[in-house]
Amino acid sequence: MHLAHSSTPGPAQDRTSTEATPTTAETGIPASSAAVSRRSLRAERTTQAAAPQRTSTAARAAAPAKPTASSSGGSASTGSTAVVKKTPAKKRKGGWAINVAVMTVATGIIATMSLPAFAFNPDNAENSAFGPSAADSMKKAQSQSVEVGTTVASAAVARDAASATTEEQLASQKAAAAASAAAEAARQRAAVSLTNYANSYSGPSVSDFLANPPYPNFSLDSVFSVAQQYIGTPYVFGGASPAGFDCSGYVQFVYAQFGVSLPHSVSGQAAAGKRISIADARPGDIVIMSGHDGFYAGNGNIMDAPEVGRSISVRPIWTSDFYIVRLGI
Repeated sequence: MHLAHSSTPGPAQDRTSTEATPTTAETGIPASSAAVSRRSLRAERTTQAAAPQRTSTAARAAAPAKPTASSSGGSASTGSTAVVKKTPAKKRKGGWAINVAVMTVATGIIATMSLPAFAFNPDNAENSAFGPSAADSMKKAQSQSVEVGTTVASAAVARDAASATTEEQLASQKAAAAASAAAEAARQRAAVSLTNYANSYSGPSVSDFLANPPYPNFSLDSVFSVAQQYIGTPYVFGGASPAGFDCSGYVQFVYAQFGVSLPHSVSGQAAAGKRISIADARPGDIVIMSGHDGFYAGNGNIMDAPEVGRSISVRPIWTSDFYIVRLGI
């Protein structure tokens, strides 16, 4: 009997295949235990290549030898070829999950790079979301324009100028306010005087004289003579009777007695007569000034109703701004 002493299997032993292994009929050992499969050999080679340092001579020597058949005697003995059965290395946990994740990312990248080619088709651009909208088409088809005429006037812009009131202006404003207050007070007094005048006079009025004039024969001397009868009559604003006269009311009342109708105003009486030179003026003519009139009294004098608080009198003409008007010619 020959015993096979094996330590580390040699190359010849690694190449042992089913052809060199005795069959079941020759050895009497089941084929499942006697034959070394190709899967076992591949697993052993993988293990040796991955971790050669884990295999030692002692481990390979301790492995049981496979029985082989003798070529001459045909008796069974311990196999000359010993195969060491190694436990396969454990696979890394989670490897399949990493592979799936890598494949998923790669598929997503490829799909993203291919997306623009499928998303846009120039042939269908008019019908896609990239085409013009209905509002844009309407704007292009129905464009509008506005024309501005050359006659449009631009708005004038001006800056207000600020100015301070001087002391002289303030004094003038105060004087004007005082004069206005005085005039208002005078009008109130005249209203009271006119009321008293209306109640105190009961003689004929201007309208009565015009209806039946007491002096039908008109002459300037007669006019001046009648006017002198009212010297001393007080001034009353709006008065036209011996109870009180104002300047134009005095002239109106005297001329009415000669049947001459005049309005109760300075401007109206100036328009009713004919203007003559100052050298030709005679007593009884009318002296016209700005806002005032009276009878010419000769020698540069005037007989008039002057102002509130004063009475009819003869006095010199105080201004050169006047002219003479004659009635009845």
